[in-house]
Amino acid sequence: MTRPSTRHPAGRARRGAALAVVLLLAAGCSDPRGGSLGPAPTAASPATTAPTGPTPPPTPADTGPPPAPPTTSTAPPNTGATPRPQNLTIELWYVRDGRITPTRRTRPATPATSRLALTELAAGPTTAEAAIGMSTLLPAGVEVTRIADGVAILPPLPAASATSRRLREAQVVYTLTQFPTVRRVRFGTGDPVDRADYADLLPPIVVTSPVVGQRVTAPVTVTGTADVFEATVNVRILDAAGRELATTFTTATCGTGCRGDYRVGVRYRLGREQAGTIEVYEVSPVDGSRTKLVAVPVTLAATGR
Repeated sequence: MTRPSTRHPAGRARRGAALAVVLLLAAGCSDPRGGSLGPAPTAASPATTAPTGPTPPPTPADTGPPPAPPTTSTAPPNTGATPRPQNLTIELWYVRDGRITPTRRTRPATPATSRLALTELAAGPTTAEAAIGMSTLLPAGVEVTRIADGVAILPPLPAASATSRRLREAQVVYTLTQFPTVRRVRFGTGDPVDRADYADLLPPIVVTSPVVGQRVTAPVTVTGTADVFEATVNVRILDAAGRELATTFTTATCGTGCRGDYRVGVRYRLGREQAGTIEVYEVSPVDGSRTKLVAVPVTLAATGR
């Protein structure tokens, strides 16, 4: 009589145990503590073998969000996105004749734009700007502590007279609110403020372009805001000797009690490059004199005869 085999069930048991070990090893890529290990890398590591077949087009999940517009791109180098601009032009508001007035600086681009703006604001005017009475009341070291919900938060500014304090705050508010992420500014524990809170510190005519010391070519584009009689803004160009080269006028979008924007091009003819002045003013309805005048020293490029 043949004896029944006892190895067959045991062999099956050993094979089952081996299979369980294989399954456990196959599952070893999961985090033993549970939870996801995160998304897979979007690019293969150097040790990964490249596929031999054609590469399918990337899906939205592979490529991520579309790149920002070229002028504001912050993508790092070598990603295929448009490089970040090398330079950044910022508007600074200084004090002139007890009011605030704008100028500009072009500096190497940086993500910390608010710090750059306040540093330049505290640094003060150029020699040409100082020569026409521009100054700054902001001390060095003032920085934005954070920006939340469109509000830039700063520590309280150093003590000053009431007039100086408002001018100093106006400099900061008008400078910081040029950036789209800042709509209002809060100093210390005070209420947030915006440009409207300091509108009385603007001169009747503000010239935003050209700025002091700028080299201009014909036609010169003159822009700004004004609150003048019947919204009429007059512009003339003077050469180095003070001779009038050209004159024109335009109408602001609002006037006589309200502030409006203006923009006008002025052509001139000049044989050689030289210093000059852009004057923007109101013609008095009483005696025809030039009033509320703003003079901006510039360099006039030659136009030829």
